[in-house]
Amino acid sequence: MRIQLYISKTGYCSRRETERLLVAGRLTVNGKVATKDSFVEPSDCILLDGQPIPMKERNIYLLLNKPTGIICTAQRQVKNNLINYMNYPERIFAVGRLDKESQGLLLLTNDGDIVNKLMRVENGHEKEYVVTVDRAFPDSFMESMASGVEILDQVTKSCKVTRVDDQTFKIVLTQGLNRQIRRMTKVFGYYVTRLERVRIMNLTLSGLPYGQWRELTGEEINVLMKSLR
Repeated sequence: MRIQLYISKTGYCSRRETERLLVAGRLTVNGKVATKDSFVEPSDCILLDGQPIPMKERNIYLLLNKPTGIICTAQRQVKNNLINYMNYPERIFAVGRLDKESQGLLLLTNDGDIVNKLMRVENGHEKEYVVTVDRAFPDSFMESMASGVEILDQVTKSCKVTRVDDQTFKIVLTQGLNRQIRRMTKVFGYYVTRLERVRIMNLTLSGLPYGQWRELTGEEINVLMKSLR
């Protein structure tokens, strides 16, 4: 298997973080510096900074109601990084991201197997957001948002958009482009003043206070895993 997949299966970090380790030359396979194209076998000697990569003892699944100001990165040298904020005793990483100015539901885990399944656009996994913009908008704005908007040299997938009040709407996405909602609203001349993710598939913010986290229940994990098959 590719080394990125192997590392994610250990639970040490995600494939994205593995790419950073590879660029930094910190991973070796049988004494040779690994690259992004390296393939490995279970019998290979794979080291991080000259030491064996610790294997996870259990799968961890956490939900965080992320506050604004926290940055979704595992790099501890970054101010207000997510890992220092969580201060969790075992190694975890976020599945997807919320930008610094956004708040709401974030899934964290040490299970690298679920990351790509959740992030693949073609799987159509829903994420729901409540968004407030800087002024009132007409119904035509929601219709245009729902039908697809050209950003980042592509047209966004069609989505569900419903009104909450004059300046607030709910939007359900099945893709996660960089700062997608903020870029979409900007095309029509609106500025996002508040953005909150309230649902990831079957997981919701219900009962989870702002800034707090909890472990997924057994039922939530079972439903999530069935949806990812």
